[in-house]
Amino acid sequence: MPTMIKISISEVTVYGELSDTLCGQAVAKVLPIDARANVWGDEFYFTIPLTMSLDETSTTSIKVGDIGFWPPGNALAIFFGPTPMSTGSDPVPASEVNLVGKIIGDATVLRKAKGTSRIRIEKTMKR
Repeated sequence: MPTMIKISISEVTVYGELSDTLCGQAVAKVLPIDARANVWGDEFYFTIPLTMSLDETSTTSIKVGDIGFWPPGNALAIFFGPTPMSTGSDPVPASEVNLVGKIIGDATVLRKAKGTSRIRIEKTMKR
């Protein structure tokens, strides 16, 4: 069963879910996370206390709203638009990520939070 999450960045709050994969469950176990958010195009990424390898969900084919775990940086990545490697409107990660979840609703509202340095992700019951 997916884990429902709340993502807060400055004045912007979105909800999402973490998948029931091994990596998605591992991310859920380290919540809540308060981290310094880095920005790469329309992607927030930040180190989390988790070490995992690429798994059966690993891909570079990402859609707006996807949440991925990037093993080389032990980082969680939230994709809300094109990245510097994109050639179209879809985000493209720096290298393969494990797909661990997705934003429910319009992920592009996260553009309003660019320039913010802190991000918080926590479990929630809200959908």
